[in-house]
Amino acid sequence: MSIVVYAPASTANVSVGFDVLGGALTPIDGSPLGDRVKITKGDYGFSLQCVGPYSHKLPDDFKSNIVYDCYLAYQVAIAKLNKEILPVAMTLEKNLPVGSGLGSSSSSIVAALEALNAWHDYLLDEHAMLTIMGEMEGKISGSVHYDNVAPCYLGGMQLMINEGGEISQTIPSFKEWYWVVAYPGITISTSAARDILPSQYRLSDALTYGRRLGAFVHACHSNQPVLAASMLKDVIAEPYRSQLIPGFDQARLFAQQSGALAMGISGSGPTVFAVMTDLPQAELLKNWLTENFLQNEEGFCHICHLDEQGARVLGKEL
Repeated sequence: MSIVVYAPASTANVSVGFDVLGGALTPIDGSPLGDRVKITKGDYGFSLQCVGPYSHKLPDDFKSNIVYDCYLAYQVAIAKLNKEILPVAMTLEKNLPVGSGLGSSSSSIVAALEALNAWHDYLLDEHAMLTIMGEMEGKISGSVHYDNVAPCYLGGMQLMINEGGEISQTIPSFKEWYWVVAYPGITISTSAARDILPSQYRLSDALTYGRRLGAFVHACHSNQPVLAASMLKDVIAEPYRSQLIPGFDQARLFAQQSGALAMGISGSGPTVFAVMTDLPQAELLKNWLTENFLQNEEGFCHICHLDEQGARVLGKEL
């Protein structure tokens, strides 16, 4: 028997919600944009094989791979339920570039844990799973945060709560929005992107951040897409991180001229996103970014919708 799980790419922050907003992404042409994990019955304990276009970026020693950490964490979690973990052979299909700002590590984490949970007949509930996912993300980035793992796992647009027993909740999204997502082919580590941020912010910036985030969430719940799009501005990270991304200013200018409602940095970068409502304009922007923003052959550009499903089992075979 085998189980295959897919976990989509995600965009964190979404400009207006630093560390508290995230959305899952799926290309409109149906192509996959996320990692897959396959589990089969193992002969002993744990084994891991890595395949896929970005597998060469992963450590050779499986004990240094986050998927192994997920296996250990799941083992500890179900032991508290007096359950033993089954021997598994896992295959990670690494389809997302590392350090891209598309939730690459979260995709591997979510796919691995969802596969393990499915393999063990869903011993852990959603809250327990999200908690472990956040902890695993913290091992990669240095701090526990959920703005990639939550949308990757649950789908749609997620607002991080992380209080009162709630980790995140889904907020309404706009089906007419196209998300043009461009990865230039270079890498920016999450830790480096955080190091460039100031340790303190002006009160005026903090107030602007809170006002725009509140207005965005309100606009989503009250179905005001124009208001929501106008709030997609970043005073926390983009003024500092944009200098790490070659060609960002030019890309932003062309996006504005092409009819984009908003443009920003996906997660910690270097991927950028633009929100549009006109598909021909989105295609025009995609072509321009492909020719002018991508730095090498590893870069790519997709037109996406939000992925409403999140992580899912693609198939089971006996």
